[in-house]
Amino acid sequence: MRTKAKLYAAVLGLTTAGAFVLSTGGASSHGYTDLPISRQKLCANGTVTNCGDIQWEPQSVEGPKGFPAAGPADGRICSGNNTRFAQLDSPRTPSGGAWPTTKVTGGQSYTFRWQFTARHATTDFKYYVTRQGWNQDHALTRSDLNTTPFLTVPYGGKQPPSTLSHSGTLPTGLSGHHVILAVWTIADTGNAFYACSDVTF
Repeated sequence: MRTKAKLYAAVLGLTTAGAFVLSTGGASSHGYTDLPISRQKLCANGTVTNCGDIQWEPQSVEGPKGFPAAGPADGRICSGNNTRFAQLDSPRTPSGGAWPTTKVTGGQSYTFRWQFTARHATTDFKYYVTRQGWNQDHALTRSDLNTTPFLTVPYGGKQPPSTLSHSGTLPTGLSGHHVILAVWTIADTGNAFYACSDVTF
């Protein structure tokens, strides 16, 4: 009888632990941008090689939310503070070349697109861009960015579909190589997802 009681307690404990893991939700929400194409997507589709773990997990660049007041540390913004994905923070690809860029035009409307492998209640999407004359020779920092987003898309706690597009006007007065930082803020966890896309204005 005592053995049965112990077995029941063990099963109950496992069930409770499993329910807790499922209810926390943080690890189940994942996504990345493919318009403009993000560094993690370039690694996943093989355009950029030798990227390490991110090539299999482009959707997993998750870090603390609250950017720019909080969030990932300077120099770790593109990886979301994940050392496993440090290749994303480098100003050069793992092979030493420049990150491929998407051509964009300041002042024109652009459609941004996210792909979600798992959906989550969403606060908003925000987009930042580097300043003219930013330092391209080091990992991205807040001082490289205009920390006022040029586009904010509120989402009111809803869950996005598996693919979500929204449009906004790209900032003017920029030329040459820049980085657009997209931030997807989760409503019911302490995290957000980060994606850096290299563009040429």
